[in-house]
Amino acid sequence: MSTTLTHPKAGGIFSKMIENIYKPKDWKLFATLFVGKMLGLAVVIAAMVLLPSLIGGTSVQAAETYTAHETSVINSINTLWTLIAAALVFGMQAGFVMLEAGFARKRETVNVLIECVLDTAICGVSFWAIGYAFMFSEGNGFIGSHWFFLQGAPETYGTTGVALLAHWVFQFAFADTASTITSGAMIGRTSFRGDILYSICVTAFIYPIIGHWAWGPDGFLVTMGTAGHFLPSLGNSFRDFAGSTVVHTIGGVVSLAGAIVLGPRIGRVFLRDDKQRGGLPAAHNLPVAVTGAFLLWFGWYGFNPGSTLSAMDAVGIGRVAANTTLAACTGALSAMTLAYFVGSFKGKFDVGFTVNGLLGGLVAITAPCYWVSPAGALVIGLIAGAIVFGGIYLLEYLRIDDPVGAVPVHGLNGIFGTLAIGLFSSGQYGFTTPTGADNTAPVTGLFYGGGWNVFLAQLTGSAIITLTTFAVAMIVMVIINKLPYPFKLRVEPEGETGPGGLDVFEHGAEAYVD
Repeated sequence: MSTTLTHPKAGGIFSKMIENIYKPKDWKLFATLFVGKMLGLAVVIAAMVLLPSLIGGTSVQAAETYTAHETSVINSINTLWTLIAAALVFGMQAGFVMLEAGFARKRETVNVLIECVLDTAICGVSFWAIGYAFMFSEGNGFIGSHWFFLQGAPETYGTTGVALLAHWVFQFAFADTASTITSGAMIGRTSFRGDILYSICVTAFIYPIIGHWAWGPDGFLVTMGTAGHFLPSLGNSFRDFAGSTVVHTIGGVVSLAGAIVLGPRIGRVFLRDDKQRGGLPAAHNLPVAVTGAFLLWFGWYGFNPGSTLSAMDAVGIGRVAANTTLAACTGALSAMTLAYFVGSFKGKFDVGFTVNGLLGGLVAITAPCYWVSPAGALVIGLIAGAIVFGGIYLLEYLRIDDPVGAVPVHGLNGIFGTLAIGLFSSGQYGFTTPTGADNTAPVTGLFYGGGWNVFLAQLTGSAIITLTTFAVAMIVMVIINKLPYPFKLRVEPEGETGPGGLDVFEHGAEAYVD
């Protein structure tokens, strides 16, 4: 069965045309019409090609460059992406407060809650007044010298195209993270006024000034390895994509200094002194602690992918997010497995080690997340979990009281993650730009045939920042601890041992009312 889509008269019309073509008297008419049609078509095509250039249009060759309007659109998209990431990072504060409160003793819960709120409030004001200027404005290799109180700052930050105030919000969330990490190892015996003093020191001076070295526009570690700057023979600058060193190592090392100066909580028994009763006191609320860990993991999708500052680098964002996920997974599995087969929790699947393992994996992948492959991220997470496990037992042996594992999770894994760039960078990826990825100068680690130069640059930068932070933090903590009560760092003994513990002594409230 056939179906025709032509008009019934169509056959007659076409037959008529063919018959007329063969008639001599119609050839001239046909030729005239055909030539006229072709000339008209040529004129139309020529107009389509030439007219845009005659009236100021963009040629095909110039299409790859961006007009002012197109650049404005890209900047708006990148600014929106940065603000979304900033919201995710700021949401990590809920994760920190739940994690720390859950792992602490019940009598310390209210103190943890208000400390986290206080750290955020102090950080916002101090980072607006001087911290951002010290860290991100131009000055010299050691400190920024412009934009105090955000005065005189440009509309966009550097060459990123991101609105400067959006960049400030994003970096404020980072600074707040470093400040909150600091309190983790100092839970249960820090006076509230002492907490105010060291929080100001961390967010206004220690974090931004040392951070300028690695992230400032002219920091000496940023320019390291180039002619006329620090260690030109290395041929590589220091790299830290999202803050394994700048945020986590600084926060972890400051918390270590605080824990050492404070000493352990009253009644704390260590494993080396009593294998039966020793070890960290039991967490008072594991559901809250684990929920906090998941909130931190969720916020890390702003922490690491957001550090591209570019929504245009779609492939890079996806790779960073995938690497972040995989490192967290293998970090949890590694720490849980080790705790099951070795140590005081042998034969048990311990929640504390598992949670800290996943957080260690997240910290370790933060610096190398842009430059490693998913396979490299898996290995980094496995090693990070082992570092958490070993680090917790190392602190027990050294009799350092760290209630939440802040030092091994953030301090030790911050150092490892920084060094991992020099080991696991796959040699495929360069850096992100406002308009996409630039892979013309990829970073290659030792395990991928890149030699030692990248690793040595990472080792140099990490050692300088770690040792300097520890020395400055120790001085700050010792000075605050020498102040007269109630401003000294350590709370009075009755604050720890009295009815209701630190919560009632400092804040007149309990977290749970019978």
